[in-house]
Amino acid sequence: MPVATSTYQQLLDLLAEHDADFELVDHEPTGVTDVVSDLRGHPSAWAAKALMLVVKPDRRTRKYVLAVVPGDRRVDLDAVRRYYGARYAGVCETETAEQLAGTVSGTMLPIAMHHDVELLADPGVLDQPVLYFNAARLDQSVRLATADWARIARPVLHPIAASA
Repeated sequence: MPVATSTYQQLLDLLAEHDADFELVDHEPTGVTDVVSDLRGHPSAWAAKALMLVVKPDRRTRKYVLAVVPGDRRVDLDAVRRYYGARYAGVCETETAEQLAGTVSGTMLPIAMHHDVELLADPGVLDQPVLYFNAARLDQSVRLATADWARIARPVLHPIAASA
């Protein structure tokens, strides 16, 4: 996984550059939010679940959106579609999502690492003092102060979470 390793190092460099309050957490390899939350020992609401979406405002235009919601919620695709005034919003094809995120499925960061990706987060992500997410690999996560995530990632905040 050379791309994931590169993204992993970019993440660590970004957090260090911004003097973020973070900690790396080792665990068994998994990309399932509920399972990894149990392994890390926190409620799933403290996980930042990230999903790469494709939004089509019209027949010719595509934009890529990294949607972030609390780990105990799901992305409301209709809310995303309405936010962008688009005719369609859906989950991005795996190959494209992995290319844009620089990681494999199940390890997407809640930080847009590609210039063609917009970061849209549900305000509920800010409700916890810390966020947990896989560190661009399945066997290690990051515990990051929520305020530092918001400062570094600079998400657009809009209600996009639905009950799981």
